[in-house]
Amino acid sequence: MKFLHTMIRVGDLDRSLHFFCDILGLCEVRRTESEKGRYTLVYLAAPADLEQARRSGAPTIELTYNWDEHEYAGGRNFGHLAFAVDDIYAACARLQQAGVTINRPPRDGHMAFVRTPDGISIELLQRGEALTPAEPWASAANVGAW
Repeated sequence: MKFLHTMIRVGDLDRSLHFFCDILGLCEVRRTESEKGRYTLVYLAAPADLEQARRSGAPTIELTYNWDEHEYAGGRNFGHLAFAVDDIYAACARLQQAGVTINRPPRDGHMAFVRTPDGISIELLQRGEALTPAEPWASAANVGAW
Protein backbone atom coordinates (compact mmCIF):
# COMPACT_ATOMS: atom_id res chain seq x y z
CA MET A 1 0.00 0.00 0.00
CA LYS A 2 1.21 3.53 -0.79
CA PHE A 3 -0.09 6.75 0.81
CA LEU A 4 -1.31 9.11 -1.92
CA HIS A 5 -3.05 12.20 -0.58
CA THR A 6 -5.22 13.86 2.04
CA MET A 7 -8.29 15.70 0.75
CA ILE A 8 -9.59 18.94 2.25
CA ARG A 9 -12.74 20.69 1.02
CA VAL A 10 -12.33 24.46 0.73
CA GLY A 11 -14.97 27.17 0.44
CA ASP A 12 -12.80 29.77 -1.29
CA LEU A 13 -10.14 28.32 -3.57
CA ASP A 14 -8.18 31.55 -4.03
CA ARG A 15 -8.04 32.19 -0.28
CA SER A 16 -6.94 28.60 0.36
CA LEU A 17 -4.27 28.69 -2.35
CA HIS A 18 -2.96 31.95 -0.90
CA PHE A 19 -2.65 30.28 2.51
CA PHE A 20 -1.17 26.96 1.36
CA CYS A 21 1.11 28.33 -1.38
CA ASP A 22 1.96 31.96 -0.63
CA ILE A 23 2.10 31.71 3.15
CA LEU A 24 2.82 28.05 3.96
CA GLY A 25 5.06 27.55 0.92
CA LEU A 26 3.48 24.51 -0.77
CA CYS A 27 3.55 24.24 -4.59
CA GLU A 28 0.79 23.35 -7.02
CA VAL A 29 1.43 19.96 -8.63
CA ARG A 30 -1.63 19.66 -10.85
CA ARG A 31 -5.19 20.89 -11.25
CA THR A 32 -8.37 19.27 -12.56
CA GLU A 33 -11.63 21.08 -13.28
CA SER A 34 -14.94 19.37 -13.92
CA GLU A 35 -17.63 21.53 -15.48
CA LYS A 36 -20.09 18.61 -15.28
CA GLY A 37 -19.25 17.83 -11.64
CA ARG A 38 -18.89 21.53 -10.78
CA TYR A 39 -15.65 21.15 -8.86
CA THR A 40 -11.93 21.94 -9.03
CA LEU A 41 -9.21 19.73 -7.57
CA VAL A 42 -5.80 21.22 -6.83
CA TYR A 43 -2.97 18.98 -5.63
CA LEU A 44 -0.19 20.56 -3.55
CA ALA A 45 3.18 19.30 -2.38
CA ALA A 46 6.01 20.56 -0.24
CA PRO A 47 8.85 22.08 -2.31
CA ALA A 48 11.19 19.21 -1.43
CA ASP A 49 8.59 16.70 -2.69
CA LEU A 50 7.51 18.61 -5.81
CA GLU A 51 9.36 16.67 -8.51
CA GLN A 52 8.49 13.33 -6.95
CA ALA A 53 4.83 14.41 -6.57
CA ARG A 54 4.68 15.34 -10.26
CA ARG A 55 5.60 11.73 -11.00
CA SER A 56 2.88 10.58 -8.53
CA GLY A 57 5.55 9.49 -6.10
CA ALA A 58 5.10 11.77 -3.10
CA PRO A 59 1.99 12.36 -1.00
CA THR A 60 0.01 15.49 -1.73
CA ILE A 61 -2.76 17.59 -0.23
CA GLU A 62 -5.83 17.67 -2.47
CA LEU A 63 -7.86 20.86 -2.17
CA THR A 64 -11.40 20.16 -3.37
CA TYR A 65 -13.41 23.23 -4.29
CA ASN A 66 -17.08 22.45 -4.93
CA TRP A 67 -18.31 25.41 -6.94
CA ASP A 68 -21.73 25.55 -5.31
CA GLU A 69 -20.75 24.99 -1.67
CA HIS A 70 -18.79 27.55 0.30
CA GLU A 71 -19.24 26.60 3.96
CA TYR A 72 -18.72 23.27 5.66
CA ALA A 73 -19.87 22.32 9.14
CA GLY A 74 -19.27 19.36 11.40
CA GLY A 75 -15.86 18.47 10.02
CA ARG A 76 -17.09 18.00 6.44
CA ASN A 77 -14.17 20.06 5.18
CA PHE A 78 -11.83 17.14 5.89
CA GLY A 79 -12.45 14.64 3.13
CA HIS A 80 -10.37 11.46 3.16
CA LEU A 81 -7.00 9.76 3.15
CA ALA A 82 -6.08 7.94 -0.06
CA PHE A 83 -3.91 4.87 -0.61
CA ALA A 84 -2.90 3.02 -3.78
CA VAL A 85 -3.17 -0.77 -3.58
CA ASP A 86 -1.81 -3.48 -5.86
CA ASP A 87 -5.14 -5.36 -6.08
CA ILE A 88 -8.24 -3.45 -5.02
CA TYR A 89 -10.40 -6.59 -4.97
CA ALA A 90 -8.00 -8.46 -2.70
CA ALA A 91 -7.61 -5.40 -0.44
CA CYS A 92 -11.39 -5.01 -0.09
CA ALA A 93 -11.87 -8.75 0.53
CA ARG A 94 -9.19 -8.67 3.25
CA LEU A 95 -10.82 -5.65 4.91
CA GLN A 96 -14.28 -7.20 4.65
CA GLN A 97 -13.03 -10.45 6.23
CA ALA A 98 -11.71 -8.33 9.12
CA GLY A 99 -15.20 -6.90 9.66
CA VAL A 100 -14.78 -3.60 7.80
CA THR A 101 -17.80 -2.38 5.83
CA ILE A 102 -16.98 -1.52 2.21
CA ASN A 103 -19.01 1.69 1.96
CA ARG A 104 -18.30 2.30 -1.73
CA PRO A 105 -17.42 -1.03 -3.36
CA PRO A 106 -14.86 -1.14 -6.19
CA ARG A 107 -17.51 -1.72 -8.89
CA ASP A 108 -15.28 -0.08 -11.48
CA GLY A 109 -12.16 -2.02 -10.50
CA HIS A 110 -10.56 1.29 -9.61
CA MET A 111 -11.90 2.94 -6.44
CA ALA A 112 -13.41 1.96 -3.10
CA PHE A 113 -14.12 3.72 0.19
CA VAL A 114 -14.15 2.42 3.76
CA ARG A 115 -14.33 4.26 7.07
CA THR A 116 -12.23 4.07 10.20
CA PRO A 117 -13.91 3.28 13.54
CA ASP A 118 -13.97 7.06 14.09
CA GLY A 119 -15.74 7.71 10.78
CA ILE A 120 -12.78 8.98 8.74
CA SER A 121 -13.04 8.03 5.09
CA ILE A 122 -10.26 6.02 3.46
CA GLU A 123 -10.13 5.91 -0.34
CA LEU A 124 -8.47 2.89 -1.92
CA LEU A 125 -7.31 3.29 -5.52
CA GLN A 126 -6.10 0.55 -7.81
CA ARG A 127 -2.45 1.11 -8.68
CA GLY A 128 -2.11 1.45 -12.46
CA GLU A 129 -5.01 0.58 -14.73
CA ALA A 130 -8.41 -0.33 -13.31
CA LEU A 131 -9.10 -4.03 -12.95
CA THR A 132 -11.87 -5.58 -15.04
CA PRO A 133 -15.18 -5.24 -13.16
CA ALA A 134 -15.84 -8.49 -11.30
CA GLU A 135 -18.33 -9.96 -8.85
CA PRO A 136 -19.13 -9.70 -6.06
CA TRP A 137 -18.01 -6.10 -6.37
CA ALA A 138 -19.51 -5.17 -9.76
CA SER A 139 -23.08 -5.40 -8.45
CA ALA A 140 -22.45 -4.42 -4.82
CA ALA A 141 -24.42 -1.45 -3.55
CA ASN A 142 -23.11 1.51 -1.57
CA VAL A 143 -23.49 1.15 2.17
CA GLY A 144 -23.87 4.22 4.37
CA ALA A 145 -21.73 7.28 3.66
CA TRP A 146 -18.11 7.63 2.81
